Amino acid sequence: MELIRGTQSLKPHHRRCVATIGNFDGVHRGHARLLDRARERADALGVPACVVTFEPHSKEFFAPEQAPARLTDLRGKVAVLREHGVDRVLVLPFNRALASLKPEAFMDRVLVDGLGVRHVVVGHDFVFGKGAKGSIADLRRHGGQRGFAAEEIPEYREDGRAVGSTAIRKALAEGDLDEAARLLGRPYSLCGRVIHGDQIGRDLGFPTLNLHMHHRRLPVEGVFAGRIHGGGLHGHPAAVSVGTRPAIKGIDVRVEAHLLDFQGDLYGARVELVFERFLREEWNFPDLDSLKAQIDADVRESREHFGLPLE
Repeated sequence: MELIRGTQSLKPHHRRCVATIGNFDGVHRGHARLLDRARERADALGVPACVVTFEPHSKEFFAPEQAPARLTDLRGKVAVLREHGVDRVLVLPFNRALASLKPEAFMDRVLVDGLGVRHVVVGHDFVFGKGAKGSIADLRRHGGQRGFAAEEIPEYREDGRAVGSTAIRKALAEGDLDEAARLLGRPYSLCGRVIHGDQIGRDLGFPTLNLHMHHRRLPVEGVFAGRIHGGGLHGHPAAVSVGTRPAIKGIDVRVEAHLLDFQGDLYGARVELVFERFLREEWNFPDLDSLKAQIDADVRESREHFGLPLE
């Protein structure tokens, strides 16, 4: 799969494709309907399937403090899109210039002049262009004039409920990892690079792997049992904490994982942390001894979850 950053990186061989457009946060089962249809149309026309997405999310650009928590960072999103058989991903930087493009200018610059699209697939709630004024009607009208077709995929629902990013965030916020995994089509995970922490976990007798996250807000919070992939590890069990660590007067959200029965150095490695079980909410503690006792209990519960002998 080819990753293309910005229309300035498009080459002549990138022209002629089927495109689907959206933020694709989480790349969940609802998105899968768009991707499957784009793949189907691309195969029928004998052209590549291309996803057009944006970085950052438009809501993060206009109102960063009010934007919803990301389900996936860009690298994680691209990795899942690759698994769905996408040939190319065009990442458009969402900035003032892009936000000011009127719908017709967006279609000409990106879809016609940039990609030479043959067919466009969008979701039921897709809007685009300055002031979010563009719609499927504009795509169909403009496509009829410029030689491409456009179709809209209905909202995907199960048991009368929409399958989408909002429902996934709600499930994660409630610690319902099974429901989140069902909606996503895979277990929820976070990806990040291992960085040096402040060594508090080590001082308490529970050394942790600390992940650098690109986004300040995360859709999960609390203590979990999970598995680590990457850095030479393949599903290594861990006790995981996500939160601000109120017991030590923390402010920024931290992602820390105590790897069970592990000794080694993973600094600098990019890893994926897969969440398996919610253990408890993040709590405050009156002192470090109380915190240490609870961490010990969390580790024991994690070991029981993974079927490991209790120490």
